[in-house]
Amino acid sequence: MNIREATKEDWDLIWPIFHEIVNAGQTYAYDTNTTKDQAKKIWSEAPNKTFVFEEGGAILGTYYLKTNQAGPGSHVCNCGYMVSSQARGRGLATSMCQHSQKMALELGYKAMQFNFVASSNEGAVRLWNKLGFDTVGILPKAFNHPIQGYIDALVMYKWLQT
Repeated sequence: MNIREATKEDWDLIWPIFHEIVNAGQTYAYDTNTTKDQAKKIWSEAPNKTFVFEEGGAILGTYYLKTNQAGPGSHVCNCGYMVSSQARGRGLATSMCQHSQKMALELGYKAMQFNFVASSNEGAVRLWNKLGFDTVGILPKAFNHPIQGYIDALVMYKWLQT
């Protein structure tokens, strides 16, 4: 297992993971009809860095790391994580989140914030809590879940410096 910075050539292997998760509409606030080109801009071009979790030449997961806000908030980063459905339950999200915190510190960030965590994404919420993130805000009925309807979105935060 290896987490490394993504290359331009990796996009064709990241796209199926992105498409599967976004198309389901249950965890990310991206349009479920996001095209491959739009997705590439969102996931691989806009962030400061994009990483992949690779095993045996296959990309099983990916995350991006970017500045959350400019100016006085530029010390706080934001990340998004995606794991292929075939690889869930194996600890990839844990490994990627731990890796992203290390990378954030190396890049000079002092904190990490998740802006819009669907409250129905119980596995992610439980994991982020386990890894030291606090829920610092609740956006009532801000996420329109395709099955559950309007549910809360959480803002989660962790100060990274000790």
